[in-house]
Amino acid sequence: MKNKHWSQVEYLHLSVKNPNILITGEHSYYSDCWDKGFEQSVVRYLHGDSVSQQWEPLGHIDRLVIGDYVCIAAESVILMGGNHNHCIDGISLYPFMSEVKNTYQPKGDTLLSNGCWLGMRCMIMPGITVGEGAVIAVGSVVTKDIPPYAVVGGNPARLIKYRFPHEVIDRILALNIYQRPAAQLEKWVPLLVANDISALENALDQQDIESRTQSQLTD
Repeated sequence: MKNKHWSQVEYLHLSVKNPNILITGEHSYYSDCWDKGFEQSVVRYLHGDSVSQQWEPLGHIDRLVIGDYVCIAAESVILMGGNHNHCIDGISLYPFMSEVKNTYQPKGDTLLSNGCWLGMRCMIMPGITVGEGAVIAVGSVVTKDIPPYAVVGGNPARLIKYRFPHEVIDRILALNIYQRPAAQLEKWVPLLVANDISALENALDQQDIESRTQSQLTD
């Protein structure tokens, strides 16, 4: 703890051990300077740690699926599926152990899509999908799915704006940027951080043409 600094981050593909956390790629990170790290401080109630692995699952085990190039700011919280026995449709909310199997309510997997950004101290409720390139403002509580390239904030989090016009978002999604090899993306970083979708489309189209040509020459 005393040697941590905010300029250094925890790369999730190197640190995550829980079998119910699925990491895509090698670029997603958590800013772990002020706490005990991603698994101990951010992910809450997820079956599969050293204690809950000894338990018999009550039903479907909700998973946390994290795409590539995901940025998770300090002290974010991701609530998961191990604490779903407080049933609001019953008279008592108390999780009576004798009824734990009957009251358990899975919420489904939580998905942090490629390239999204979770702001500091935000909270993600169980079973949420955060869309590609979406932004969650500082301190927000996310209770509903977030569309790709949306910016949300507040408690509960509401749509503030979209990062780009809808037609541009459709063009970005069609490029499948994050499905491409990391080495290829590194080549186009100046275009990825710019705001010229046409230039990026042209560059990736040219890359695809060159790749097909090279493949034909080697066949």
